Amino acid sequence: MDTQTAANELTGPSPPVASRRPSRRTLHGMTVVDDYAWLKDAKWQDVLRNPALLDPDIRAYLEAENRYTETFLGPLKTLQTTLVAEMRGRIKEDDSSVPQPDGPFAYLWKFREGGQHEAIGRMPRDGGEVQVLLDGDAMAKGLPYFDFGGTRHSLDHRLEAWSADVRGSEFFTIRVRDWQTGADLPDVIEQTSGSVVWGLDSTFFYYVRQDDNHRPLHIYRHRLGTPQSADVLVYAEPDNGWFVRAEESASGRFCIVATGNQETSERWLIDLADADATPRLVAARETGVRYSVHDRGDQLFIHTNQGGAIDFRIAVAPLATPDRANWRELIPHRPGIYIISVALYAGYLVRVERENALPSIVIRDLADGSEHVISFEETAYSLDVIEGFEYDTTRLRFSYSSMTTPTEIYDYDMATRQRILRKRQEIPSGHDPANYVTTRIMAQADDGALVPVSILHRRDLVRDGSAPLLLYGYGSYGMAMPASFSANRLSLVDRGFVYAIAHIRGGSDKGWGWYLNGKREKKTNTFDDFAAAARALIAERYTSARRIVGHGGSAGGMLMGAVANRAGELFAGIVSEVPFVDVLNTMLDDTLPLTPPEWPEWGNPITDEAAFRYILSYSPYDNVAARHYPAILAMAGLTDPRVTYWEPAKWIARLRATMTGGGPVLLRTNMGAGHGGAAGRFDRLEEVAIAYAFALQVVGLAHAHTT
Repeated sequence: MDTQTAANELTGPSPPVASRRPSRRTLHGMTVVDDYAWLKDAKWQDVLRNPALLDPDIRAYLEAENRYTETFLGPLKTLQTTLVAEMRGRIKEDDSSVPQPDGPFAYLWKFREGGQHEAIGRMPRDGGEVQVLLDGDAMAKGLPYFDFGGTRHSLDHRLEAWSADVRGSEFFTIRVRDWQTGADLPDVIEQTSGSVVWGLDSTFFYYVRQDDNHRPLHIYRHRLGTPQSADVLVYAEPDNGWFVRAEESASGRFCIVATGNQETSERWLIDLADADATPRLVAARETGVRYSVHDRGDQLFIHTNQGGAIDFRIAVAPLATPDRANWRELIPHRPGIYIISVALYAGYLVRVERENALPSIVIRDLADGSEHVISFEETAYSLDVIEGFEYDTTRLRFSYSSMTTPTEIYDYDMATRQRILRKRQEIPSGHDPANYVTTRIMAQADDGALVPVSILHRRDLVRDGSAPLLLYGYGSYGMAMPASFSANRLSLVDRGFVYAIAHIRGGSDKGWGWYLNGKREKKTNTFDDFAAAARALIAERYTSARRIVGHGGSAGGMLMGAVANRAGELFAGIVSEVPFVDVLNTMLDDTLPLTPPEWPEWGNPITDEAAFRYILSYSPYDNVAARHYPAILAMAGLTDPRVTYWEPAKWIARLRATMTGGGPVLLRTNMGAGHGGAAGRFDRLEEVAIAYAFALQVVGLAHAHTT
């Protein structure tokens, strides 16, 4: 069945029609009309906390859209059930993490057979019976949504601070459980970001409280046994365009107040030995300068872009006088070699670097300055340091995977350079990497930039242009898309799909400059790179036009909306999860949780006419046109605080009212979840199966047998 025939099969009853209620906004001499602004509930903050409060008219519309979408997805139920069974068959159901040692214990998470949520536990350091303290399955029972936030044991190992979100709105409630009794203390801390940093005497901790607009701007100190109302505010961020985190320092001596936006950052230190300590500034904020700090004795190690170091450098400074005047070069800036992150141990400095979209781990012996590198030979792979609890150790833990190789966890002795495999991801239904090929090509964008594209396909693929292809992209906030393993993808690849990841500008796959060339006034490079990747895959005979399904979520969903407008002729279908498609209206609304912090990423259209005009020129919602569109599936979450439900709802309404052919365009809103969709590991498979069944349908493979 060809793609056009497959698309024609997606027919059904008449879709819901959202009423047009024009809302006009004039700014910078331009008037923008929004026919569907009414889909934003005026009391959206209350809806995040209690979805039952959603305006009845809006609820009726969203539910009508869900019913309409079901008329298309309904005939694919058998396929979805098959896909879920396949994907679940690749999951080791009684899986567990490699225990992380800390003093007398080793801490871990584990799943039980059939369990949706992990359990948190520990065992004696040298082995023995696991004591489970937090049973996620039991805690989630009877709740429509449950998601663990952070968990962190106290330094005396008596207590565990834990948090959970029960609505999908990312408001986490912190509680404290006693390891000996298994009971929670009376302490209940509401409306937090979920993590804590314990004081050294284990009688108090620091946490970040989110305000009513869901912004993490305040750090409080909580003393055990006291009510939340008695908590002490220790840091208040004055700029509501900045976000705050509380982090434990490398040595465990300090709570680091990490505050900043996409362009600028600042750090403060709080002495964890002093229950009444106040934050001490490291270096005052300077526009465009980002830095993080790691402590070792009387020194700070500073990871920074200061001094024009686009791909970052590492400096050291005295702990007593850490201001910029005292920063001394340790690892210089090397253009094109991006220092992603730093981990510090008593005797070693570990940094993860990326060059031309391939990562490596570099270990520096702080005694003599010698360095060595951990890297792998595949053409595309993912490599990450897994930081543990212990500082005075020579053991480094890291993970490795590729698009063909399941995740492997290694312990590496930084002194002896001995590597020990601690765990290899098991695929119970079987997986032979030799049956698959992973490779890379370079796509040339219109301006000459070379865009890496990572590719996975079966070894028996015939490259004659006939294969369908799923092309995944993101391209925002400097986030790189790793060429890592995903067992779920095999359900597409084993049905003849090629799976590709476009490492487009706006991400940091080729360094921080790659990110800078895909943000704000250069944002459209992101969209053009994605289209260039699609065309290169066609030219290399991996696929052909209208045999490609685009896939992205959140800011990657914005990418999907933009390419549907700009290069829709390349695609058979688009899967856009929690899509940030109403860019202009969102950036004009400074009451939304993420808007002020997002201005450095997209520009501030309220004060800047050039930013207003540029965002208006590409915002997917504002650029829907009378043209042919590929089939589109938009997936949203009602309690999503990051990309609010009304963005995809408005987008689909405008598409349906404006497009002249193609489609269908479908909206599926999860009425009981937020940005991440379903929280349970098997429930999440249901949503993946919906996206994959849709992809298979639009290329004519919905009724084909598994290879």
